[in-house]
Amino acid sequence: MSRIGKLPITLPAGVVVTVGEDNVITLKGPKGELTQQVKENMKVEVDNGLLTIERPNEEQESRAMHGLYRSLLNNMVIGVSEGFRKELELVGVGYRVNNNGQVLELSLGYTHSIYLELPAEIKVETKMERNKNPQIILESCDKQLLGQVCAKIRSFRKPEPYKGKGIRFVGEQIRRKSGKTAGK
Repeated sequence: MSRIGKLPITLPAGVVVTVGEDNVITLKGPKGELTQQVKENMKVEVDNGLLTIERPNEEQESRAMHGLYRSLLNNMVIGVSEGFRKELELVGVGYRVNNNGQVLELSLGYTHSIYLELPAEIKVETKMERNKNPQIILESCDKQLLGQVCAKIRSFRKPEPYKGKGIRFVGEQIRRKSGKTAGK
């Protein structure tokens, strides 16, 4: 049996789960509301504050989907109860960031500024302090959407291995390379 799929999900106080038609799972909590479509053959049950998922048979696809849906639903429970937070920092001379509502303005050494409109589900905050790298703080209840937006922001200027300039997660270690003069 799937080691991940068979684990029950504990529902914190304030989280309400409804199983609708066609196995549409809706979770409501203090941080927001999320929905997920689960395959029809998977059986989702809620009882005594525990959410469990059972698979119909031992086929390869059923076993794979069992663990996948359990992980997705667990991330949704954590998201609507606590929320997720990602911090990005801009490393480089002259790199700046600013936000006007849901529009993020990035100056990353190109001839033009980059404007990115963020989804309404994501809360954004920017920090520009003296003698520190500018930071982007993103918060959301949807882990998938948050990761996708972080990947999009990071794709504008990935960290390069020689000087370490670019957009990186706070605390991320970049593997540095020595330049061409190091071998002499």
